[in-house]
Amino acid sequence: MTTSAASRALSDPDLSAEYLHLIGDGDEHAATELAVTLLEDGVPAQRIMVDLIGGTQGRVGELWAANEWSVAREHAATAVSERVLAAVAARVPVRPHRGRVALACVDGEWHGLPARILGELFRIDGWRVDFLGASVPGPHLITHLHQTGPDAVALSCMIPTRLPRAHAAITACRAAGVPVIAGGRGFGPGGRWAERLGADAWAGTAEEAITRLATDWPPAPAPEFPADFLGDEEYTHLVRSRPQLIETAMRRLAEAYPPVDEYDEQQLEATMEDFGHIADFLAASLYIDEPQIFLDFTAWTAAVLAARDVPAAALRAGLHLIRGQLIDFPKATATLDQALAGVKP
Repeated sequence: MTTSAASRALSDPDLSAEYLHLIGDGDEHAATELAVTLLEDGVPAQRIMVDLIGGTQGRVGELWAANEWSVAREHAATAVSERVLAAVAARVPVRPHRGRVALACVDGEWHGLPARILGELFRIDGWRVDFLGASVPGPHLITHLHQTGPDAVALSCMIPTRLPRAHAAITACRAAGVPVIAGGRGFGPGGRWAERLGADAWAGTAEEAITRLATDWPPAPAPEFPADFLGDEEYTHLVRSRPQLIETAMRRLAEAYPPVDEYDEQQLEATMEDFGHIADFLAASLYIDEPQIFLDFTAWTAAVLAARDVPAAALRAGLHLIRGQLIDFPKATATLDQALAGVKP
């Protein structure tokens, strides 16, 4: 490092930029040295984990979305940050004295670093933490609860498409008698969908989760939650017909969007994945009965495609092709119409 981290404040934007450069370059040694030097200079480990490692990870995602970083570079940088996190955590030994927490990412949720950071914060606060990792199948989670009897389950969901599985996990945890604290932007602004799915508590930040478990746990039993709006006929049809929807859309795409005739194999595979995302986000929107889930997704997708020089007409064509196969389902078509209105030609 050209400048000692010990002489700089964690709030210094140049420090975050340097750390971003190091993890983007795959320089695990220098990135770890920077973080450890901050720790030795008296910066609390929690702040290094949340502000430096966690904050920079958000920037990594932005760089991928802007097409400035490849998926491979994003993954490599994330792996470096995971090892930096482990190095900082190893220098802060704390004997458990509070209780036990099972921490898991929802089945299908692969963004594990935010949950791993939360786990280290729980540990520093005196909890015994069972970090189960990314994409934990619901039955495996419940087996673990029966085997270990934790005081709480902390469940992370970063993408709304995993909400149906989050609902299944929350329901099973409550049936097992273990209260659930939910976190992650997949549960919506302010965690408003976490309550609908039956979570006992919501935490918008790691600090909120720490405070909640330390001062107000276990919570009063959550009221029984209504399930009549979850997984209705439209949702069930969409999930069951997903393969056919994608296959039909791909077959009709050339007629609706002629430039696809020039796509290579990689572009066609990416297009098929995009149709899958459309189906999955629409399904999540129907499951929660919340069109905003899908509208946020299409707005984000339009920005990502624009960064990759894909015209909005391609997204509009894709949405029309899905809509054309769902004309008998009023909520789905109404949601798609709102999305199309928001994607400018």
